[in-house]
Amino acid sequence: MSSTESLANLLKEERRFAPDARLAAAANVTDAAYTEAGQDRLAFWAKQTARLSWARRPTEILDWTNPPFARWFADGQLNAAYNCVDRHVEAGLGGRVAIHFEGEPGDTRAVTYAELKDEVCRAANALLELGVRKGDRVALYLPMIPEAVVAMLACARIGAPHSVVFGGFSADAVASRIQDADARLVITADGGYRRARPSALKPAIDQALAACPQVEKVLVVRRTGQDTPWTEGRDVWWHEITARQSAAHTPEAHDAEHPLFILYTSGTTGKPKGILHTTGGYLTQTAYTHHAVFDLKPESDVYWCTADIGWVTGHSYIVYGPLANGATQVLYEGTPDTPHQGRFWEIVEKYGVTILYTAPTAIRTFMKWGDAIPAKFDLTSLRVLGSVGEPINPEAWIWYRHVIGGDRCPVVDTWWQTETGAIMISPLPGVTATKPGSAQIPLPGIGATVADDEGQEVPNGSGGYLVLTEPWPSMLRTVWGDDQRYLDTYWSRFPGRYFASDGAKKDDDGDIWLLGRVDDVMLVSGHNISTTEVESALVSHPSVAEAAVVGAADATTGQAIVAFVILRGHADDSDALAAELRDHVARVLGPIAKPKRILTVAELPKTRSGKIMRRLLRDVAENRAVGDTTTLADTTVMDLIQARLPSASGED
Repeated sequence: MSSTESLANLLKEERRFAPDARLAAAANVTDAAYTEAGQDRLAFWAKQTARLSWARRPTEILDWTNPPFARWFADGQLNAAYNCVDRHVEAGLGGRVAIHFEGEPGDTRAVTYAELKDEVCRAANALLELGVRKGDRVALYLPMIPEAVVAMLACARIGAPHSVVFGGFSADAVASRIQDADARLVITADGGYRRARPSALKPAIDQALAACPQVEKVLVVRRTGQDTPWTEGRDVWWHEITARQSAAHTPEAHDAEHPLFILYTSGTTGKPKGILHTTGGYLTQTAYTHHAVFDLKPESDVYWCTADIGWVTGHSYIVYGPLANGATQVLYEGTPDTPHQGRFWEIVEKYGVTILYTAPTAIRTFMKWGDAIPAKFDLTSLRVLGSVGEPINPEAWIWYRHVIGGDRCPVVDTWWQTETGAIMISPLPGVTATKPGSAQIPLPGIGATVADDEGQEVPNGSGGYLVLTEPWPSMLRTVWGDDQRYLDTYWSRFPGRYFASDGAKKDDDGDIWLLGRVDDVMLVSGHNISTTEVESALVSHPSVAEAAVVGAADATTGQAIVAFVILRGHADDSDALAAELRDHVARVLGPIAKPKRILTVAELPKTRSGKIMRRLLRDVAENRAVGDTTTLADTTVMDLIQARLPSASGED
């Protein structure tokens, strides 16, 4: 049996939600876009370049003469920072709020486009004073504060590719990224606020730089005011150097293929991969998709993406896409439960947020906390809801639409990756009859399908591997410094096609359902079963708030399904409930998907970005020593889970 033959279409989702008639009537993008892109895909993307301001408009569209090394709009020239700030001020929109900043302690700032422009210019001049030049790499290690956005745009303005490292990573992780990019300057902060207290950042940089002698200067934003170690001659206060700079800076137009940023993502070898994105194609697709998928009306919408600046979602849908479109957005520093579990909904009410883009992990957490918390707040301003980061199970999708969206807001479940740069598969809110749990179809201008082991497109109702069949403007150009790794990782499995390393299925309508990474597909008695589908089945039970499923080695079946579940507050942890949950999964998905063991836990091991680390759960399930936990948000979680292991129940 092939490895895709039995990727079963187990979950049958019959619920459909037609677009709201009023939204559809005024939608930014209609179904005509699919026809237009289908007739001439490259002309469609060339048309989208008109959304930007170019110093030299491109006449070339795609150069694919040396695949898979793409060049988009290569004879064009533009400046990303000019597109995100200056042109809006020049258009008379300088008084529009670009960023409503909400600090975790409750401090706030409203930054207009005119103010943002001045701050970016001063920061760009400061970087130049510190010796940064076009092509130099700059590493950023910052909390979710306006200066993070300013720093990224200042780098883009002078043509210095930035490499943002998530502010929760360890010193060793920071050092490896600085070394790989050969960054000469680091921008950090004394700290940020997390869970009601200052969390230091600068000490991690000091520790990291012991292994990075090439770093000449460290620019430090004062955020918390906490005592900060200082290296004279190397460290510079952000507020001191920017205060003496001019707010005038003439942006240079850079080639469309000039590197904009490097962003590191985990690699199977253990060495992070530096994903390289360039300027023109990336900005074209992020601006278009932000406009299309969220139906953004910049004159009236208040947009909020809850991601961190350290991930690609923060790059594409906090910085470059929204600001290129002149959006007004919320930037929140803290956690969803500080100082209380209604903080997100308090912010939605306070700023009149109309578009909310968040992760399934957060949605399931809100479900666990209960409907009564969001019910305390006025959420009627919301009109579009987005999901990003991993497949969303249908029950969480329904809860999001019903409890948060009041059954009136379309849910756009988006699929894309660090590597793709921008959204690739998603409903369009004014066009698509949405299905809970499905990202549905590729956006106009995108080629994607589900392939079998031989690379052939599977028929409707079958499963396989998600592949991208055509180059796209915001695609990664290579792995920084390692073209061979780029070829081997993304283009060798299905020659001529990009392999996303995700399993997927097409339902009977041909819509795409993401099943998670292929290493999250379990092989049980010769049948491939998606962890996502088993997790969705478990969460559909009224006693389960959240679930994570792994395949553990089993002498009889190859792999056995082991489920870790967090119960809702009313549920009693018992052998009877474990048996009931196993039977529930069997009813929903079929006997083959019935978990062998169910273990109730208080928390699941998650990275600081909210992703469940199933690798660690596999260690527990197979009674191995638990591997590296340094990227977990809470490293004590694994101790608690291991302590519960003897109470695992439900084995036959």
